[in-house]
Amino acid sequence: MARTSFKQFKEKALADPKVKVEYDLLADKYKIIDMLIAMRKESGLTQEDIAQMMHTKKSNISRLESHNYKSSPKISTLSEYATATGHKLEIGFVRQ
Repeated sequence: MARTSFKQFKEKALADPKVKVEYDLLADKYKIIDMLIAMRKESGLTQEDIAQMMHTKKSNISRLESHNYKSSPKISTLSEYATATGHKLEIGFVRQ
């Protein structure tokens, strides 16, 4: 019996409407986290570097970049992070 791949598992799980709703609710959070990490790496900075620039602890930056973090960051925190990596935060809405 062949093992189920992650892709197969995900497809099966997302076939359940309740799971799909929860998954979609987390999509924006994961996208933002992935963008933060990409911005930091593109800038050649470490979490420690970002922490120093933001006058905070490395553990706070690690938490901000974690997919397991339960809270949502403040807009001011995202703006500071963006500035530290040489970016500018822009926020917008798109009609569905």
